[in-house]
Amino acid sequence: MTMIGISPTVDFAFKLMLGSPEHVRVTIHFLNAILGCQTRITSVEFLNPNLGKERNEDKLAVLDILATDNHGRQMNIEVQTTLPMGILQRLAYYDARLFVDQLKEGEKYHQLRPAIVICVLTKPLFPQRPELHSDFRMRDATGNLFSDDLQIHTLELTKLNVKRENLASATPVERWAYFLSNAETMTDAEIRELFVEPEFVEAAGVLEMINQTPEQLLEYRARKKFQMDEIARLDYAREEGLEEGLEKGLEKGEFIGQIGILQSILGISEPTRESLLSYDLPQLSELSKQLQQQLSSRGR
Repeated sequence: MTMIGISPTVDFAFKLMLGSPEHVRVTIHFLNAILGCQTRITSVEFLNPNLGKERNEDKLAVLDILATDNHGRQMNIEVQTTLPMGILQRLAYYDARLFVDQLKEGEKYHQLRPAIVICVLTKPLFPQRPELHSDFRMRDATGNLFSDDLQIHTLELTKLNVKRENLASATPVERWAYFLSNAETMTDAEIRELFVEPEFVEAAGVLEMINQTPEQLLEYRARKKFQMDEIARLDYAREEGLEEGLEKGLEKGEFIGQIGILQSILGISEPTRESLLSYDLPQLSELSKQLQQQLSSRGR
């Protein structure tokens, strides 16, 4: 048996697997896994993923998969293999657009239905947090829910701790995360052995069909290459940024050390070293000059 050989985290395959009317039960199964014990979804309709512009200056938004369920909720489902600048703001923007765009002239606010963004990520969005699945809503500082009308769900695949041997006892979210992370290197027989749910077998069938359809395989390879090039470009930019940051960090440290010596000579304790860490280079340079001028004035 050969491996499936198609990664569901390549956006082309992701859209075919979770955004096709022919495989809507796969989408329903995925959504119910992510949304957990919320109102169960029994049907889904796929919509035009292009969020139009009301004014020329508005930003055009193109979603991976846009759907509405049998409860009228608007849902954006997408996959991210990179962490572009502003990703948090972009997810919030998409969610707000889904919510606001529902209301047409003459309609009432109470007619608005919840807007939900679900983002699958192959890189950690919140490195310091261990959660595989995060569910963000509008709450106060103590955790009391204000509204569930705006929701953002993230699935960070790098945080999956489930192994093949305990997959049978995993949660639905963990099982989907395992499938998304490993389907490419599994065989059809392994999928059928590990996943008793027919939706996973159907999802694997979509991936296999890509491998067997020349036109789709060509598009898949083009999209995979684009994603790999984008990852390489961002990694390079990040490394360059780290080097630049290191150079600036050394320069910043020198300024802080210099300011500390001047403060000691002048008998000044403010701003503290902790406060100086939040200053940028121009601010540190200016403060250093001011302290040097004070010291020079004393010697006259």
